Amino acid sequence: MKNRPWLGVEWDNPERGKHDGRHEGTVYFTCRHPTGGSFIRPNKVNFGVDFLTALKHRYVLGDEAAEVGKGHTVTVGNKPVETVGFDSIIKQQSQLSKLQDVSLRSCAVNCAGDRGGIAAACPNIRNLDLSKNLLSLWDDVTDIADQLRHLEVLNLSENKLRFPPGAASPAGTFSALKVLVLSRTGITWAEVLRCAAGWPVLEELYLAANDIAILERPTDVLQTVKLLDLSSNQSIDENQLFLIAYLPRLEQLILSDVGLSSLHFPDTEIGCKTSMFTSLQYLVVNDNQISQWSFINELDKLESLQALSCLRNPLTAGSRADSTRQFIIARVAQLQVLNKCQILPEERRGAELDYRKAFGGEWRKAGGHQDPDQNRPSAEFRAAHPRYQSLCLRYGAPEDGELKTQQPFLLKNQLLTLKIKCPHQLDQKVIEKQLPESMTVQKVKGMLSRLLRVPASDLLLSYESPKMPGREIELESDQQSLQFYSVENGDCLLVRW
Repeated sequence: MKNRPWLGVEWDNPERGKHDGRHEGTVYFTCRHPTGGSFIRPNKVNFGVDFLTALKHRYVLGDEAAEVGKGHTVTVGNKPVETVGFDSIIKQQSQLSKLQDVSLRSCAVNCAGDRGGIAAACPNIRNLDLSKNLLSLWDDVTDIADQLRHLEVLNLSENKLRFPPGAASPAGTFSALKVLVLSRTGITWAEVLRCAAGWPVLEELYLAANDIAILERPTDVLQTVKLLDLSSNQSIDENQLFLIAYLPRLEQLILSDVGLSSLHFPDTEIGCKTSMFTSLQYLVVNDNQISQWSFINELDKLESLQALSCLRNPLTAGSRADSTRQFIIARVAQLQVLNKCQILPEERRGAELDYRKAFGGEWRKAGGHQDPDQNRPSAEFRAAHPRYQSLCLRYGAPEDGELKTQQPFLLKNQLLTLKIKCPHQLDQKVIEKQLPESMTVQKVKGMLSRLLRVPASDLLLSYESPKMPGREIELESDQQSLQFYSVENGDCLLVRW
């Protein structure tokens, strides 16, 4: 039993292992993780199959099982010959040659197989998913891709790949490739740049969870990339981002879960646009450590930014989410979509007015004044609120009556005590509720729907104020807050359905 062979295995998930390839002081193999290795018997291992075997098993065998064993008679010369499965083979070949979208995820593919076999059997594949297989060499990938001249989308995620030190792929192998997924493959940034010379028309590149550190600026490569996903690479910081800041066509950058906490474009001053990321339209920074408004202020320097996703950061967490959304909108002038929700013109106007009002007292203390000749807010205030001056030009400087002392983020200072009446339901008693002034009309309807047991979509809201007797103001937009409509303590919400 002791002479039976063992195999050393490094698991993709290190929690499945027991050691680093060392046993009783002897190093049998090495692992990237101290608990990633195990010894197992050869008969427990699946060494995988070639590409065509996996393809036929998934796309042909199930459909053709009924054909197996059926015989047909053909004449060869003057002799009748019975063929078994001949029509089935022709049908199989026809099926494979028509395939354009192929998924072989988790099919244990380990190599291309016989030279030329893929090109002969299925030359028209355009979208290929080879994720979570047993491919271990980039050369095996190029052997497959070299036979698929129409290949546009290739997913190789969750294959632990090794890349050659020299030229990464023959010229023309990936001549049509537009989308490449290399997440969880172990690729390094140097290997990305070396391989990228063979991706002349690539538009989308996914590199999530590879422990990548960007150590070199792309030169003459990745120049066609429009989307770059660097999520879950914890080694990336803002200085490394500057190395990819001049990719000319980069429109979407995904930086979720990279530990990012700060951002500063050093090439420009407050109120100016940076020369970096000039084509960037969509930025994703979810699940990071962003806690300072200075990060959001810097985003206003991006010339083309239109959409931002900033979920699950300290800055956006907790009960102040509604106010935070308003302040992000107010601080980034050209933003059109925030956290996948469109910013309508009326929401932007309300957000900018609320922002202007919320920091009016601070502006005044810092040297701000309604008289333009005396309006000289400190450099410190202008750095903290780069857009405040432009908002004053648009909407006018805040009047003294607006500059009451307020603490925007303390819930007790935002609660409104309101009466709620249902004019068409005479048997319904008047209710008194305390609601945050930042609460949207949509959320008010949700609360009333549960309270009155009426579908929210059927509810029509308005309010009346003792300050304006005889006048009723409709709450028309579900996205706006009570504060936007100037609802105050003691006002009465009118609910109809």
